[in-house]
Amino acid sequence: MAAPFKAYDVRGIYGTEVTAELAYDLGRAFADHIGRGKVVVARDMRPSSPELAEALIRGLTEGGSDVIDAGLASTDMMYFSVIHFEANGGVMVTASHNPAPYNGFKFVREKAIPVGGDSGLDRMEEAIRSRRFGEPGGKGKAEKIEVLKDYLRWMRCFVDPEKLRPLKVVIDCGNGMGGMIVPELFRGSPVKIVPLFFELDGTFPNHQSDPLQEINRRDLTAAVIKEKADLGVALDGDADRAFFIDDKGEFASADFILGLLVKPILKAHPGAKIAYDVRCSNYVPDTVKRLGGTAYMGKVGHAYAKLFMRKIGAEFGGEVSGHYYFRCGDAYFDSGPLTALLLLKELSDNQQTLSEALAETASYHISGEINSTVEDPDAVLEKVREAFGSRGRVLTIDGISVVGEDWWLNVRKSNTEPLVRLNCEARGREEMERLRDEALAVIRG
Repeated sequence: MAAPFKAYDVRGIYGTEVTAELAYDLGRAFADHIGRGKVVVARDMRPSSPELAEALIRGLTEGGSDVIDAGLASTDMMYFSVIHFEANGGVMVTASHNPAPYNGFKFVREKAIPVGGDSGLDRMEEAIRSRRFGEPGGKGKAEKIEVLKDYLRWMRCFVDPEKLRPLKVVIDCGNGMGGMIVPELFRGSPVKIVPLFFELDGTFPNHQSDPLQEINRRDLTAAVIKEKADLGVALDGDADRAFFIDDKGEFASADFILGLLVKPILKAHPGAKIAYDVRCSNYVPDTVKRLGGTAYMGKVGHAYAKLFMRKIGAEFGGEVSGHYYFRCGDAYFDSGPLTALLLLKELSDNQQTLSEALAETASYHISGEINSTVEDPDAVLEKVREAFGSRGRVLTIDGISVVGEDWWLNVRKSNTEPLVRLNCEARGREEMERLRDEALAVIRG
C-alpha cells in the first residue's frame, strides 16, 4: 500500500498500485479527513480516469460527503472549482506528467490548500491500512456541474486575451487537458495559435506529457522555428505547469520566466512579497529587489510552496519545475494556461520577443538540476556543508544551500530515491562549471 503515497499526492501504475479499490478507500478516508462536507472531483483524459473517479465519488458519498462532479477538467480547473463553489475539499484524478500506465490523485482542502504527505496523506494512508473509517451518519449525494465557462470567465479577469497584440504562438498540449482549454481561452483573441497535439488522448501517442524533459519539447522547438513564431508554450498533462521556448528555439528556464513575470505582478501590487524555491536563479530575487518587492526563498514542491505563500502573504511565486502560483483573495493556485496568458501580456505590452525580454538574464549562469545516486544522502549533505560552508552563508531551508557573493549552490535529498540533487549558479559560465564540478566531486567522491 505504501508505494502510491508520495510527498505531494498519490500516484502509481494503474491496475497494480492504483486501483478502483484504492480510489474508493481514498474517498472514504478523505471524507473523514475534511469532516465530510462538499468535495469537488475532476479527472483528466487518461483511459483509467473515469473508473477511478467513479470509485472515488462512491467512497466520498458513502463516507458522507456531497460531491460536485466537474468531470473532464485540468488540475487548475479543479482548484478554481474548490474556490468558486466554496467547497471543503477537492480531488483531481490524474498522474500529471507521468507516462500513460500511471494514474493518481491530487488532494486539496478548502481554498485549494494542498494536502501533502505530512499534512493529511499520512493519516489517510494509515486509515486505509488499518481499515478504520468514521461513521458517516448518512450518505452524501453527487451532482454533475459544468465549470469550463465559469473557469474561462475567471481566467479572463486576470488577463483579457482579446487585448493582446497579434502574437504568433505555437502551443503544444501534448494530448493533455490543455487541448480542451486553450481553444476556448483564446477564442476572439488576435493571438494566432499554432496548435500541436490538442486532441485529448491519455495514451500520449506523440510524446510524453512532461515538457521539463528536452525530448518532449523537440516538436515544439521545431514548430517555433518553422513557423517563425514569437514563442512556444508547452503544457503538461494536467495543465497546471507551463514551459516556454523563445523565438530563436531556445528553452527558457522556468526561473527566468518567473523573473519576467514578477514585473507585471509588482507593477499591479507595489511592494508585494514574491516566493521562489531554493533552485531558482538569483535573477528572481535581484529583479524583485530592483522593482521594490521582497523575495522569499522556500522549499521545493507545490504542497510546500502554497502553504509557505499563505504563511508569508505572498502575491505570486514559482518554481524551477514550471509551477507558477497566483493569489486569488486568500487562496493560491497554479495554472499553466494563466501563466502563458500573463507572459503573453508582458511581451505584448512591451512589444518584445521572448528572447529580447530574456536578454537581461545573460549574466546569470545556472547548472540545471544534476542528480547523483549515493549510499547515504545525509552524509553527503554534511560533506557539502564541510567543503563549502566556510565560503558563504549556509541555509537549511531545503537541503543545504551555500550562498557566496556572486554564486550559490544547493544540494537536496530526493523524497523517494537514494539521490541527491545539485543546483548551482555563478556570474560567469566558467565559474559556474568550476563550482559544479567541485560540488560533484564532493558528492560523488
